[in-house]
Amino acid sequence: MCDAKGSFLDVYIGQPGSVHDALVLRRSPMYSQALYPPAGYFLLGDGGYPCLQRPVAIMTPYRQPVASQVEGRYNRHHARARNVIERTFGILKTRWRSIFLRALEIRPVFAPKVVGACCVLHNICVAAHDILEEEQEQDEGEMAEVPDGRDGPGNAEGDERGLSGREVRGHLAAQLSAPQDLPACLGEHDYI
Repeated sequence: MCDAKGSFLDVYIGQPGSVHDALVLRRSPMYSQALYPPAGYFLLGDGGYPCLQRPVAIMTPYRQPVASQVEGRYNRHHARARNVIERTFGILKTRWRSIFLRALEIRPVFAPKVVGACCVLHNICVAAHDILEEEQEQDEGEMAEVPDGRDGPGNAEGDERGLSGREVRGHLAAQLSAPQDLPACLGEHDYI
């Protein structure tokens, strides 16, 4: 998880690479202890994560094909905002390509510590304004699909107001389509 500047806020390196994203999330301390985000804020996740309100608020894109222009508009804004983490991973891999783009010659038990150390060093570089651009090999805007037709495993029942993650996402999508309610910082509008 990273912020808008590309600094890592939380890194969970406790699962092998073949584990589904949603399972990694459920096993992470951030999820099990509901550590983040604060009330009223949401994390953005790709289609490999469930759309949840609790215990961790995560907004995901609508499945393709979208049912309306409102859902399509939401997905475009969501993809643009979520590209921050994709760029951050690209910069991390570029900065330490000698570590991430070849086999590590260490015992496997130390690999998570190396990845964690690279994330900490990355944050130090970001704080020191040591800017590094990612290489162009990244596929921007790509969103994974959940194959079974749901928004992901473990959908939340709802919060105190009775809103599930899907209902909150619906409200956010509707707000993006209501030009009079949009903050100026959201930029262009593509409504009809």
